[in-house]
This record gives sequence, structure tokens and C-alpha cells, in this order.
Amino acid sequence: MWEKIADIVLKYRLVFIWVLLLITAWMGYQARKVEMSYDFVKVVPQNDPEMLFFKDFLKTFGEDGNLFVIGLKDSALYRYDNFLHFQDLTTRLAKLEGVNQVLSLPTLQDLRKNESEKRFEVHPIFRLTPANQQHLDSLLSLVRAVEFYKGQIWNPHNGATMVVVALKQEVLGTAAREKVVAQMIHLANEFAAKTSIRVHYSGIPYIRTVVAKSVKQELNIFLMLSCAVTIVVMYLFFRSVAPVLFSMLLIGIVVVWTLGTLGLLGYKITMLTGLLPPILVVIGIPNCVYLLTKYHQEYLLSHNQFLALKNVVKKIGVVTLITNTTTAIGFLVLLTVDISILREFGAVAAINIANTFAISLIFIPAVFSYLPPPSFRNTRHLERRNMQRLLNLFIRIADHHRSKVYAVCAILVVLSVVGMLRIRAVSYMVDDLPEESAVIKDLAFFEENFTGIMPLEIVIDTGKPRANRDLKRLRKVAALEDSLRTLPYVSPPVSIITFVKAANQALGTVKVQETYALPTQSGELLTIERYTRSQKGQAAQLANSFADSTGQRLRISLKVADIGSVRTDSLMRYAILPRIDSVLAGTEMKAHVTGTTLLFLKGNDYLIANMRQSLLIAIGLIGIVIGTLFKNIRIMLITIASNLLPILMTAGMMGFLGIPLKPSTALIFSIAFGIAVDDAVHYLSRYRQALKLTGFNVSESVRIAIQETGISMMYTSVVLFAGFIIFTLSDFGATQALGALTSSTLLVAMVTNLVLLPCLLNTFSKGKEDQADQDEIAQEIDAYINDKG
Repeated sequence: MWEKIADIVLKYRLVFIWVLLLITAWMGYQARKVEMSYDFVKVVPQNDPEMLFFKDFLKTFGEDGNLFVIGLKDSALYRYDNFLHFQDLTTRLAKLEGVNQVLSLPTLQDLRKNESEKRFEVHPIFRLTPANQQHLDSLLSLVRAVEFYKGQIWNPHNGATMVVVALKQEVLGTAAREKVVAQMIHLANEFAAKTSIRVHYSGIPYIRTVVAKSVKQELNIFLMLSCAVTIVVMYLFFRSVAPVLFSMLLIGIVVVWTLGTLGLLGYKITMLTGLLPPILVVIGIPNCVYLLTKYHQEYLLSHNQFLALKNVVKKIGVVTLITNTTTAIGFLVLLTVDISILREFGAVAAINIANTFAISLIFIPAVFSYLPPPSFRNTRHLERRNMQRLLNLFIRIADHHRSKVYAVCAILVVLSVVGMLRIRAVSYMVDDLPEESAVIKDLAFFEENFTGIMPLEIVIDTGKPRANRDLKRLRKVAALEDSLRTLPYVSPPVSIITFVKAANQALGTVKVQETYALPTQSGELLTIERYTRSQKGQAAQLANSFADSTGQRLRISLKVADIGSVRTDSLMRYAILPRIDSVLAGTEMKAHVTGTTLLFLKGNDYLIANMRQSLLIAIGLIGIVIGTLFKNIRIMLITIASNLLPILMTAGMMGFLGIPLKPSTALIFSIAFGIAVDDAVHYLSRYRQALKLTGFNVSESVRIAIQETGISMMYTSVVLFAGFIIFTLSDFGATQALGALTSSTLLVAMVTNLVLLPCLLNTFSKGKEDQADQDEIAQEIDAYINDKG
């Protein structure tokens, strides 16, 4: 079959080249449709009960992640001239398109009663611009008397304050968010330049914008870097321009097809899909290395260019198909995870790995058939003395030092297991950003002065409509708030209780702290109800955002510090939930915790568990492929064992180096395993062919397989290592982990496939028996071979 495919490829090579170019042009057109993703990563499945509850929460109470905050902590802010600039900043922020509301010191409202009309009115504290410093100080004293804002807008202990900007729902998941965030930062920076007061930024919209912008920048940077590294490494191997030039042209076609696939499927560029072009550059190059190395070997044998190119397709076509299949499996298993961002990443990667195989098998033979045959200089890389000495070392180890290899591997397994036991599964909501980034530093400012900004919500089902007007139930909610208020890492709660307390304070004649409390009698609550019955404007909007339309479900809104998944989970399990149970015990009231922070915790656990499952599925599927290919369970087990050791060592290294298990690090194992097995398939295919040539002499077949596949295995492993290691230059922890762990795993896999795998074959392979099991597919599997006979 592969001989016929080879004839077709070479006979119609010009037609195939034009077809590839036309498809590439069409894919390039489709790539124009690709957009950046401006949404936060949704890790929890859409049909998960917690996700369904959160969606219902958003529908009932509104968005919990739409706040952009600007923090300030400087006594100079309260100087008259600086405060006027601050007031101007707030006014200009409120006028921006996409901004719903701005809450800051200059916009604070005071709730007052209108006794003649029996209703509450909201009066701006800074209704008039302060005339002088004395006037400003008197207005600030009014702010300090309003308990509602303490710990929310300003810190009464150190004077820190913040500007809270609520963005409109329609801009949150679009490119417009990036524009309005940039405008707000520009205005705040202008204020900082005028006053020399440092400003800090945070909030979910800000963090999302920073991440999206960095992804866009890194897509271009790493695509160029991966191409540059590949060009250098390829030239060092082949010492010729043609192999490098046309390999990179092939990779350019693959990149265009990848972006075109995103456009065709309607996927956006996320932190993961943004890595696909540079990743496929790295993964596609080994195809070129194997095909070109085989072409040079075949030409040295026959000195017939056309026959050499035909034998490239004929002899390693199926093996290249199998190796690309095992690589694709490492990505395809992500489709088993019910997480859209991973499914998109896995699907696009697998599709374009298949495309890479087809393009490589057509493009390389077709193009090189029009070029001059390789010269002696082009093929010298096959005879390099250093490479030969290294291969001879591997042969000696496989022949004479197998017991030492097994002993070393056993020690490595034990150490790896010890290291694995030290791995901690922990992640932070912004933990993909570097610690020295402005986002992390500014987040620390808000955690120090306002506890945190990560949203956490509690929905209380009181079991009775109009419970927001039931003093008994409101006292229970207030008791819960008082209990939560004492917790570390948790901000003061805001709820309907906050509004009722403010209303009760407004009914008093003097703004004193003692009156900022729930009414003591039902009659007082009825008075508040009467005053709020016809309420309109901001006060009504505030009250309605903390109770549903029936008044049965009440909302408590909190902010928590980004203390990591482990400590946050402990805070939930051992502090928040027990206090809820304790306060609401013996009542018909029930509470449900939700919000972006809770979904992050659940998503983190869900993703890690699914990555473990994906690795097991990848091992099983790749085992089936190898078992089907070689028709031998023993060969399959030997292959799996030699390629599991690098995965195990990487996990152990993570434990010893304190690298936590989180979504970004759990992702690499199935991908790395799928890529690492490629070398084993090439080696075993040549080993199978060598058995026939040597009369089923296992030791000699192992030697021949090392000699004839070792160079290509080392070349491809170096290319993969160099290609993945560049990702450690990223600003994102996820990308850094992908680069460092994948590159180290693949480098170790090269050693195990050239040392441990031959040793295992020498020890456990049965030679003639193994070959007999494989005879039925002998014609189809004409593997990577330099046939000297």
C-alpha cells in the first residue's frame, strides 16, 4: 500500500504542491476570523450543579466579577488640591462608555429620611465641590460617620481608599473591555502624574484584560522564537540551507492551517490555543528530521534520487503515521474532559497533528524531487564521530551493563515515588502570573488594606417569601454576618442587613455608630418598610441587588484574599461552612455558598482529577496502538515501561523542587507521554526489521536499531527540547510549567528509549517468537530502516 502511495505522491507531485498552496491560502482566509478570548477560563462543566446554581445566582442578583478597582494609600490624597484632582478622576471615569457606575469618596451617598413624604432620599456627601481644606475636612468627617462604607470603600485604620468601577455586562466578554480598561488606567495614571500619588489596580476585569493582552503578545513572540530555535538546530544537524528552508516552509503551512482550523471551528485564542502554533512548529519538525534523514540514507545506498524519495514514503510512511497518532492521542484524550478550553485545545492540536503528517508526507518528497540530490556535505551528519561514539556507548550498555541500568532505574523509581509523595496540589487565582508582576503586587495592596477582592457569595433561602421584612430571620442573617466578620482573609459582608442598618441609622436624629444596627422592634422595621415602599434610584437598586423578587432568597456578598486553593478550601470547610451550619441550625433557613472563587476551587480539583484520568486513557490508547502494531503484549509492556519512567521522574522532580500540582502542571503528562513514545515506535520498527536480517538475533538487532535510528532520535529529541524550553521565558506560570516539565520529560525519554528500552529487549525479547507474531503485518510495517542488503 505504501509503495502505491509513494508512486502517486511522486507522479502527481506538482498537483499536490498546488493543492497544498490553495488550501493554505483558504486556511489563511479562515484565520482572519479568529478572535482573542476575553472571558475568564471556565473550568467547571456547564452542567455541573455548582455551575448551574452560579448561573441562577447571576440571573437573580447580577454579575459578581464586573468590578475594576483603583487603590490609593497616601495622606496627601486628602490635601485640598489633590482631592480636587481625585474628584475630577472619578467624574471622568463615570463618563467612559462601558462604565455603569463609579463608587469612591467623592461619589459617596448619605441615606436620609424625608419625614414629610415618608421616604428615604439619597444625598451626595460631596454634592458641592469643597471650597477649601476646612470644607473638605468637614465633608470627610461626614464620610467617617457612615458605617456602611467602612472597610468597603475606605480603611478607617490607615486612610487607604479605593475607586470601584462597575462595568456594564455587555462589555465584559468582548474587546470593548480591553479598551475601557486601558482608558481607565490612562486616566488614573494621569491623576498619579499630577499628584505623585501611587495608584494600584485590580479586579476580575483588569486581571482578565492583562492575561488576554499578554497571551496575544506571547503568541507572536513564541512563534518567532520557536521558528528561530528550529532553524538554528536544523542547520546544525544538516549543515545545508535547503532542508532548513523547506522544513520551515512546511511548518509555516502547518501554522496557517492551525489558525484556519480555529477560525473554521469558531474557537477563540485562549491561553492554551494561543500556544498551538509554536507547539506544532516543535512537533512538526521531527517529521521533517525523520523524512530527510531517511532520504539521505536511502540516497547513499542507491544514488538514485527518485528511488530514495520513493523509499522514504514506502519504508517509514506507516511508522510516521503511528508516531503522529501516538502524539495526537496525548492531545485527543483532552476531549474526555468536560472543560471547553481543554477540549478546544485537544481537538485543534489533534486535527493539525494529522494535517502535519499528511503535509509532511506529500511536501518533503514532492519538493525535494525538484531539487538537486544531496551532496556529500549534506550527508556528513550521518557519519559524525561524536554521534557514533555515543551510539557505541549505548550499544555497550545494552550488551554488558543491563543489571546496572536496572539498578539505576530502580533507584530512580524509588526516589521518584518519594518525590511524588511530596507533591502538593495548590493553585492561586492569579498564579499563572509572575510574582514580580504589577498585578500580583497590586493584589497584595488590596489584600493588606481591604482583605481581598476575590468574590465569594452566600445565598440564604429563608424558606418564606418577604423574609427581608421579617425581623426574626434578619437577625439570623445578621448573626451569621457577625460570625463571618471575625474570620481572617474575609472582608466585611454586604447584604440586605447592611441596607436595613443604614436605613435604621438614617431614621435617627444623629449619625452615631450605635444606631447603625438592626431595629430592635418589629414596628421599627415596619417604619423602614414604609419608607422604602416607593423607593427609587440607587437606594432601591442597592436593596434589590441583595434580595430576589419574592424576598425569600437573600444574598451576602464577601471578598476574600487569594490565599491559594488549599487554604481557601480549608477556610471554606473548617470556618465558613461550620459557622453557617451553627447559626442556621434549628431553622428552616438554608445557605448555599457560590461565586467565582468557589468555582475556581471546584474547577481546580476537577481539572487535576481529569488530567490524571486523561493520562491513564492516553497510556491505555497508546498501549493498544503499539500492541496492534507489533502484535505482541511483551513489546507493548516494554515500551510503556521505558516511557513511563520519564513521567514518573518528572513527577518526583516536582515534589523535590516544590513545584505544585495544578492545572497547568497536570496538563503536560499525557501530552509528553504521547510525544515521547514516538522515538520508541521508530526504534522498535527498525528492531523488528533487523530481526529478519540477523536470523532473529536479538542482541544484533538491538545494535542495528540503535545505529540506524539513534541519530534521528537524538536529533528530534534535541529539537523538541529546544522548542519547548523556550516557553520557560513566558510571563505565565502555566506556559513556563509546560516548557520546563515537557522539555525535561522528553530529554529523559530520549535516554530511556536509547538505554533502557534496548536493555529490556535484550532481556525479555524472544526474537523469533516475537517476529512470528508480527509476520502478518510485515509488509505494511516497513519501518525506519537503512537496508544494507
